Amino acid sequence: MTTFRRIHRDDIQAHLKAGTALKLVEALPEKYYRDGHLPGAIALDHDEIPTAAETRLPDKKAFIVVYCASAACQNSRMAATALANLGYSNVAEYVEGKQDWVAAGLPLERDGETV
Repeated sequence: MTTFRRIHRDDIQAHLKAGTALKLVEALPEKYYRDGHLPGAIALDHDEIPTAAETRLPDKKAFIVVYCASAACQNSRMAATALANLGYSNVAEYVEGKQDWVAAGLPLERDGETV
C-alpha cells in the first residue's frame, strides 16, 4: 500500500516562510508549468515520474509536495502514488492545487519572476 499525506495551503506557506527544505513538484505537463507555478516548484509531469524522478528528486527522504491544477485534477494523486511506490518516504499531496493558491491571492512564478 502506498502512503502519503495531504497538505493544505496554509501549511505550505508556513513551511516556505520558515525556510523548510521542501521540494514543490507540479505534476502537470510543461506548458502549464510555464504559464505559472508555485514559488520554487519544479515541473515533473506524473507520466515522467517512473523515468525521471530519481534524477530530478535524488533524495528519497526529502520532503516533497506534489500538486496539480485543482481538486478535480488527479495528476497530483497519481504523482504522489508513483513517488511512494518508488520508495519516497516523505510525500504530501496539495489536493486543491494551483487553483486554490491563486484564489487565495498568492503569487505564482513564471520565467523566474513572481507574477
